[in-house]
Amino acid sequence: MSEGVEWALHSCLNLAWIGSERAVTAARLASYHELPPAYLNKQLQALARAGIVTSVSGPKGGFRLARALDRITLMDVVAAVEGPGEAFRCTEIRQKGPGAGAPETYAAECAIAGAMGRADLAWRRELMAQTLDDIRVRAELQTPAAPERLRHWFANV
Repeated sequence: MSEGVEWALHSCLNLAWIGSERAVTAARLASYHELPPAYLNKQLQALARAGIVTSVSGPKGGFRLARALDRITLMDVVAAVEGPGEAFRCTEIRQKGPGAGAPETYAAECAIAGAMGRADLAWRRELMAQTLDDIRVRAELQTPAAPERLRHWFANV
C-alpha cells in the first residue's frame, strides 16, 4: 500500500476538522504535514473521482469533504487511492521453470493464491467495518487539542 493512502486519510480527517464551509487547496493541505503538493493533489483527485471529496474551482477553491465521516469507510479511501483490485496477484509461477508439471496437475487453485485471497478478504472486511468517524473519535481521544490546533493553523496561514 502506498503512502498516498496515509496522506489521503489524514487529509480527509483534516478537512473534517476544518469544516465543510471552507475549501482548502492541495498545497495548503500538503504544507500542514510537509508533503509534496503535486503528489497530494493526485491523491485528492482520486478521492474526488470516488466521491469522497469535492473539488471546488475558483479563487476560494480547493477541496472539502463530499459526505460525512461516518459515511466514508477506510476501504473507500484505500480503493480510491490504490484501486479496487486485490492486493495479491497470482501469476501462476508454479507452472513455470524446471519444476513445472503437466498442465492438468494445476486444476486446483494455487495454495498460496488461496491463502492470500482469504487474507485479502479479511483485510477488506476490516477496512469496510471502520469509518473515518471511528478514526476521528480515536484521534480526538489521543490528542484532544489536535482539531483546534489544526483550525488555528489554517486560519492563520
